[in-house]
Amino acid sequence: MHDGKAAADPEALMRSRFSAFALDKLDYVLATWHPATRPATVAKEPGLRWTRLDVLGHSGGGVFDAEGTVEFRARFTDGGHPGEMVETSRFVRHDGRWVYWGPL
Repeated sequence: MHDGKAAADPEALMRSRFSAFALDKLDYVLATWHPATRPATVAKEPGLRWTRLDVLGHSGGGVFDAEGTVEFRARFTDGGHPGEMVETSRFVRHDGRWVYWGPL
């Protein structure tokens, strides 16, 4: 999906965005963020390495849905110290594509 192909649903977009963070493809992260909530830039955080994504659940995001949510746990190391973040994210359709809106 980092090649421009649209994600089929919010979970697929969540997975591709996690991969983009892990691979420092921050242009992709910005391109898949809704323009109304997108920051001007996303910077690489030195010492931070994303290591694993676990999708805990999802709702909506079907063929006829305008929005959906994905609950996930993302694991990372920061300066060699392990950590994790848990979030339920909202995704919406924008110009026919799924985009990240923000956390619930």
